[in-house]
Amino acid sequence: VQLVESGGGLVQPGGSLRLSCAASGFTLDYYAIGWFRQAPGKEREGVGCISSSAGATYYTDSVKGRFTISRDNAKNTVYLHLNNLKPEDTAVYFCARPDGRGCPVMNMRFFGSWGQGTQVTVSS
Repeated sequence: VQLVESGGGLVQPGGSLRLSCAASGFTLDYYAIGWFRQAPGKEREGVGCISSSAGATYYTDSVKGRFTISRDNAKNTVYLHLNNLKPEDTAVYFCARPDGRGCPVMNMRFFGSWGQGTQVTVSS
């Protein structure tokens, strides 16, 4: 199982980014994928999750209406679209895979496979 994030960078407040999570070593269609983030000095927190075939999505309150998760199973990739970014969104963003099709509680212990993370910095 391998997950590789990309697409991070430096963006001004109000800007947008699209993060990618490229999956390999397993059939992406069969699994939900979650996104987490970790800011300096803070614990890793769940951002959102997309279920497998139905594509149902769930988001933490702080990003609802600004972030969107989508998936392209044919490309073995899950995306996190970040819009109207704020300085408090600055963090390393990780994608992670739980053990099943549905999205579990957004707690790290329910996600067994992780990518290495990609840095998002929101600053003017």
